Amino acid sequence: MKLIKFKTKKSFNYKRKIFIKDLLLKILVGIHSFEKKKKQRVKFNVEINTDPNLNPNQDNLDSIVNYEYILNSIKKITNRKHYPLLETLSEDIFFKLFKDKKIRKIKLRIEKLDIIKNTSSVGIETEKVRSNEH
Repeated sequence: MKLIKFKTKKSFNYKRKIFIKDLLLKILVGIHSFEKKKKQRVKFNVEINTDPNLNPNQDNLDSIVNYEYILNSIKKITNRKHYPLLETLSEDIFFKLFKDKKIRKIKLRIEKLDIIKNTSSVGIETEKVRSNEH
């Protein structure tokens, strides 16, 4: 006798996002000599899409992407060294965060707040998506 397994029909389709809005840090970043000597205010906005099939478990924080981990990762990376370019800083952040296999997509916006007169900010926005791994 052969057993037939039926797929259970999903009741919902999920799209899960974690976000960090307006994280303000004083860091060493930039190509100009004055930027290498004095920390400047830099704002970070992060939006992370996670695996929609995650099953959050309040007794196991490894079942989610913890925004505290993301905050601490960004702080550690920015405290390690001077970054000449926001682009290289963003790549180091992507590299660190994508170590978490639950993360599918990251949208990262980094803004220097005090560098160009007559602007509220200048910066970059980059989006990176994990390739389908089979």
